Amino acid sequence: MKRILLGIGLCGVMTFPAVAALKQGDKAPDFSAKASLAGKEFDYSLKAALKKGPVVVYFYPSAFTGGCNLEAHTFAENKEKFDAANATIIGVSSDSIARLNAFSADPQYCAGKIPVASDPDGVIAKSFDLKRSAGRPGMKDTRGEEINHEFTERTTFVITPDSRIAATFSSAEDKISPADHVEKSLAVVKQLAAGKPTGH
Repeated sequence: MKRILLGIGLCGVMTFPAVAALKQGDKAPDFSAKASLAGKEFDYSLKAALKKGPVVVYFYPSAFTGGCNLEAHTFAENKEKFDAANATIIGVSSDSIARLNAFSADPQYCAGKIPVASDPDGVIAKSFDLKRSAGRPGMKDTRGEEINHEFTERTTFVITPDSRIAATFSSAEDKISPADHVEKSLAVVKQLAAGKPTGH
């Protein structure tokens, strides 16, 4: 737990320009990316994932930083609940696939349970109308390693099998914690599984 809390404020010091992320009812853009699950690289396709049910796409600033560690850990701890609602999860950040291989396998964070995708140039983030921000020079992660990529603001999208956004949760706009992204997206996929209308 100490590793999760280490540097908890790091993601909190990042500032982002005003954003206008895609909202409920918008069509979600399709994407493919290099991703990692349990330390093993694979080709992720949102289109393929949606054939199985709703998908929670959560964008986060950087692996191995306080809030992002906590968010990944919380998603991993609740994966069975998402499974029960027939929903899958994919995390997206600007981290390199090498960093994500370590992050996805770490038992304290993704724990080999949830995949994370690499968006090094921010193409996926931009397709969801998310802004990116440069980190401070010399910024280091909770392992003491330098972070040399841009940060995407923490935003979660719940996407239905017909590629529509059922809900959007933004830390910047909604003032919610990393763990709240998990709780709120889980509530939405449960509503979808029950055939109820969504909203937040």
